[in-house]
Amino acid sequence: MVMSYCTILRFKQSATLNKYLLEKCLKQYLTYRASVYSTGISNNHKNCVSKNERTARRKALRSQIFQDIKQTKRKVEAIIEKENIWTIPNFLCVGRIVTSPYLSYLILSQDYQVALWLLIIAGFSDMADGWIARTWTSQASKLGSILDPAADKLLVGTLFLSLAWVGLVPIPLTCLVIVRDVALVSAASYIRYRSLPPPKTLVRYFDLTHATVQLAPTYISKINTGIQLSFVAGTLAAPIFHFVNHPVLVGLCYITALTTLAGGISYLLSKNTYKLLGKKTDTKSSR
Repeated sequence: MVMSYCTILRFKQSATLNKYLLEKCLKQYLTYRASVYSTGISNNHKNCVSKNERTARRKALRSQIFQDIKQTKRKVEAIIEKENIWTIPNFLCVGRIVTSPYLSYLILSQDYQVALWLLIIAGFSDMADGWIARTWTSQASKLGSILDPAADKLLVGTLFLSLAWVGLVPIPLTCLVIVRDVALVSAASYIRYRSLPPPKTLVRYFDLTHATVQLAPTYISKINTGIQLSFVAGTLAAPIFHFVNHPVLVGLCYITALTTLAGGISYLLSKNTYKLLGKKTDTKSSR
C-alpha cells in the first residue's frame, strides 16, 4: 500500500511537471508564431513600399529621358544647318539620276543615237547646275555638294555597265570604275553617319534638310569625271559613225583607267575632301 501510494504521488507530480512544460512550450510557440507573423506583415509592407518606390523611380527616369531627348533635339536643330533643298541645281541633279535607268534601257536596246543625245543633255545639265550654284548664292546648298557627285557617279556607273553588257567597253575598266565609285559612296555614307549628332536615327540620317557635312571633290576627280563622260560619249558615237575600236578610242580607254585610279588615290591622300559642319554659317557651297 505504501509503495502504491508513492507511485501514485510520483505520477501526479510528473503529470503536473509535464503540464507545466507543455504550457511553457505552447507559450513559446505562440510567441514565435506571433513574431513571424508580425515580421511577415512588416516585410510585405516594406515590399509594397519598395515596389511603389521602384515604380515612381522608373516613371521619373522615363520622364527625364524624354526631356533629355527633347533638349538634345532642340540643341541639334540649333547647331545643324537646316537649309533649303528645293533649288534648281538640285532638281537638275535629280533629273540626271532619273535619266540614268532610261539611258541604260536605250543602250541595251541598241538605240545609240537617242542615248547619245540624252547623254549630251545630261552633260550640259551637269555644267549648268555647277554654274548656277556658283553664280547665285541662294541656289547653293550643302546637299548639292553631295547630290552632284552622286548623280555623276550613278550616271557614269550605269553607262559603263550597260556598254560593257553590249560589248562596247572592256569589263576590267567597268569593274575598276564601279569598285571605286562604290568605295567613295560607302565612305560618304559613313562620314554622314559619324557627323550626325545623337540621337542617330534613320529619319534624321535621311533628312536631307539637315546638313552635317560638305563634300569637295578633288581636282583630279573632276578631270576624271570629264574624261569618263568623254569616253562614254565616244563609245556611244562609235557604232553610229562606224569607228568602233578606233586607236583614239582605245587610247582614251587607257587614259580613263589611269585617271580613275589617280582620282581614287587623291581622295585617300587629300585632307580637304569633306568638311564637317558645326554652327550655322553663310559659307557658299562648292559643287
